[in-house]
This record gives sequence, structure tokens and C-alpha cells, in this order.
Amino acid sequence: MIEKNILEKFDYLFDKELIDILAKKASLYRFNKGDIIIDLGQNIEFVPLIIEGNIKVLSEDNRGHELLLYLLESGDTCAMSLTCCMSKNISKVRAIAEQDVVLASIPKEDMEELFNTNKNWRNYILQSYQFRFNEMLEAIDTLAFMQMDERLFKYLTDQVKLTADTNLQITHQEIAEDLHTSRVVVSRLLKKLEKENKIELGRNKIIVIDF
Repeated sequence: MIEKNILEKFDYLFDKELIDILAKKASLYRFNKGDIIIDLGQNIEFVPLIIEGNIKVLSEDNRGHELLLYLLESGDTCAMSLTCCMSKNISKVRAIAEQDVVLASIPKEDMEELFNTNKNWRNYILQSYQFRFNEMLEAIDTLAFMQMDERLFKYLTDQVKLTADTNLQITHQEIAEDLHTSRVVVSRLLKKLEKENKIELGRNKIIVIDF
């Protein structure tokens, strides 16, 4: 059970009846930046609802290389965890806290019951599926049709939108891991973007100018 006023900030998503139900059934968890919230191969027993903070969701190939699939923010849930819960499969993704995160954990049994009995919750889940599906299609288009410098700048502007801050506290290595490339390539392209007056580089930070 969690305090109902924590969920009332989502009254644009959920009606009062659903907020009351979630407050009774959900548990509150806190994660620090960098914590793994869901890991590859994990049995998923809950559906997360992000209260505060941001989460990045990644896949991994058989060589251990990670690829960023999508980002989650306040009010979002993870479509892949929904799929695993409903199909009783293990997780195919890794979810990592990009910032300190607070989330409501909804047990999968309650999620399934709500999906069958509550129209508001069912619509939220279906809309989440659609939104994440569109994001993954965009990720595929980015990989297939964009040059690496275009992918890098899109990544930076997406981070600005997500954090509502043009001053990004992020390392070249973290960007390289998210974009499935090398730190050397990222550093070279960041310097190119700086020369084009699109960004300013600092120590473990990037200021996005052309946004």
C-alpha cells in the first residue's frame, strides 16, 4: 500500500477509482542512479509505474553489447515488463535508473485482474504498448537510416527533452554504450558537434545549444 496523494499527480492518466485501487495494491520502491531495476533473464513479478526519475531500457546481443531501446519518465510503464508478466516469460531487457527513481510496483496478478476489469487501466496499458512500439520503430529507423553523428545529436536532444535540462551530466562512455559504438567515435563526433556550435563540452557534461 502507498499513500494515495503520491498517485494523485497522475489524475490526468487515472480516474479516482483506479487511483484508489492502485494505492491499495501497489508498493513503493526507490532506486539510486545506475541501479538495475529489471535485468536480463529475470522473472518479472511486477509492473512498474514511474513516479519520479528516468529509466533507460536496453537490449543486449550475444556478445554483451547493449543497445538503447527507449527511455521512461514519470507516468510511464515498461511495455516489455508488461509483456513478460502476461506471457510469463523472462525479461529480454535491462532497465537502469538514469536518475534517482521512485516507482510504484504493481503485482502481476493485480495487473492482470485490472486489465480484465478496469477500462481506465486497460486503455493505459494498450496506449503504453502503442507508444513503446512507436519508439522502437523510431529506434530501428535511426539505426537503419541515420549517420552516427545524426544519431548522436538526436540522442542528446532526446536526453534534453527527457530531463528538461540542456546541461547533461553524462560521460562519453555512457553515450557510447547507449549508442552501441566506441567511446573514441563518440568523442570525435562530439568535438565535431562542438565546432558546429551545437553543443559545448565540459568535464563529464555536455551543454546542448542548438535545441
